[in-house]
Amino acid sequence: MSTKCLEKTEVYSRVCGFFRPVQQWNKGKKEEFKERREYVVETK
Repeated sequence: MSTKCLEKTEVYSRVCGFFRPVQQWNKGKKEEFKERREYVVETK
């Protein structure tokens, strides 16, 4: 069973060494953020 949070959350991303709230970004940067992909690097 999964639980879903129905509250609005604030998402942060690192930009030039600083963490900034995504909702404060301009429209173009928000669109670029949506296109980002997450990768998992496996270590041995």
